[in-house]
Amino acid sequence: MASESAVPEPTLIQSLQASIAPAFAMHAGALLGVFTALGDTTLTGADVARALNVDPRRLERLLYALVSTGLLEIRDTGFCNGPEAATYLVQGKPGYIGEEHQLLDELWRADLLTATSIREERPAAKHDFATSDPEASLAFFRGTAPSALSFGRRLADMIDFEGVHSAIDIGGGPGHSLIGLRKTKPDLQVTLFELPANIMLAQKLLAGEPLADGLRFEAGNILEAPSSTTHDLAILKAVIQVLSREEAAKTIRNTYGSLNSGGRILVSGVGILNDDRVSPLEAVFYDLTFMNLYPEGASYTRREYRDWLSEAGFVDIAFDAMPSGSQLISARKP
Repeated sequence: MASESAVPEPTLIQSLQASIAPAFAMHAGALLGVFTALGDTTLTGADVARALNVDPRRLERLLYALVSTGLLEIRDTGFCNGPEAATYLVQGKPGYIGEEHQLLDELWRADLLTATSIREERPAAKHDFATSDPEASLAFFRGTAPSALSFGRRLADMIDFEGVHSAIDIGGGPGHSLIGLRKTKPDLQVTLFELPANIMLAQKLLAGEPLADGLRFEAGNILEAPSSTTHDLAILKAVIQVLSREEAAKTIRNTYGSLNSGGRILVSGVGILNDDRVSPLEAVFYDLTFMNLYPEGASYTRREYRDWLSEAGFVDIAFDAMPSGSQLISARKP
């Protein structure tokens, strides 16, 4: 008969603690360029270190750690990329997402400050889009550009563009969501709506991009007024989650005013919770990240989004998920 006073083993606690180190090893590998140096070849640790101009003894520790994660493999002649690393972490390949690790620096540093944010009742790693240093903002946009490009491509495959001739990306940062859309919808008329300082940064990042030809830039603040023109499609990617509830409601109302009759709004982001507030896990834990970065930003529930959209006048509200795991909400202006 089992003892009623049996003490559980700290299995879950130890598992959670152990899950952090592999992620940091992957992060270090991406920042150093390990996966790109390997490419489709097999190299010794000394060869990789020579290519990266780093100490081979130190690098070898990381290479073996990456083997343990499954990102690298060991062959007779050295190290090589595993299937996922070869597909997504080699710079220059179509699926490359390694630039996102620059952004992860900011997010993970923020996550370490959750206790401080709660104790001090403020975002301990505050990020302000309106007052950020231009170089820091440019680095942030450069880090988000690959995921925005991928988002636009996936969006083009997911939704019906019949009758959609113009699209506006509100708070779209570097504008790469629109570039992604244009890869399969080259005739789409597109507008990037952003704060004035961010428009200048987006123009710098998009200089020389053929699919940016004809892209319209509109400086403004969606919290203050709708776009000066109306469109068939409005995209809000990772915008609502950085705002307060009152700001979110106002943003959605002003987006309604930026659409033609019959036009659609698409809201996407990692910060969309199911109504139980404990799923999906990505949204649950990003809720903590947002608390550390933004004065009022948060992961909001489907019910909250439904209420804001209905109050603004939208109909046909639907919820879906992107292949990346981000949530997608769509609605129509009657």
